[in-house]
Amino acid sequence: MAAPAPDPQPASDPVRDTSPDPGTDPDADSRPDADAPPGPDPLTVPSMSAGPDFVLRPWEMSDLPLIREAAQDPYIPLITTVPSRYSDRAAEEFVRRQWDRAATGAGYPFAIVRSRDRRPVGAIGLWLRDLPEGRASIGYWMVPYGRGQGVTRAALRTVTGWALRDLGIPRLQLFIEPWNTASARIAVDVGYRHEGLLRGWQQVGDERRDMAVYGLLNSDGPVDGRAVASN
Repeated sequence: MAAPAPDPQPASDPVRDTSPDPGTDPDADSRPDADAPPGPDPLTVPSMSAGPDFVLRPWEMSDLPLIREAAQDPYIPLITTVPSRYSDRAAEEFVRRQWDRAATGAGYPFAIVRSRDRRPVGAIGLWLRDLPEGRASIGYWMVPYGRGQGVTRAALRTVTGWALRDLGIPRLQLFIEPWNTASARIAVDVGYRHEGLLRGWQQVGDERRDMAVYGLLNSDGPVDGRAVASN
């Protein structure tokens, strides 16, 4: 699993703006922020094939069993906002957070789903907080049922190629704890390069932990046999 995982935003997750529509406010033009630039546009999360056996799609309320299983994992709740104590209400809030992240332009959250029976087995996200600087990050996690089948590699390759080739993002990066050799191997297999160690980079549970950073540039070459440069 790469950390930050598909929801690396701060614990105070973004929520929908419930303020009045400025278009209906007769005093909107007199407010100090009336001329402020608009926020990020809402994003539409697409559905994509991740090889012959799995698809990536937007989160659905039917994915609560996946969140239940992820909540039982000793590591996933530490690096995501998956609830450490499962309840239907907490799981539904998690799904809504994913919807809100797309709605507020924060990024593209995907559930990873097995094609033959539509069973979700994990998650991956492309996060755009640093897009104005020409870079984005990817995170992913997989419940035990989905591990050891090449699913994570296929999902990472799919999102990476899409982000570089179709979205034209100049740089992608992953943050992985140094002990997590399985995730590091997957990153390298897809084409990411180990670029260094960031000491005390991320709060994980009750402590600051080091993160190894892996990067891939739009100009580095093909991903999955296809050229990625689009600009």
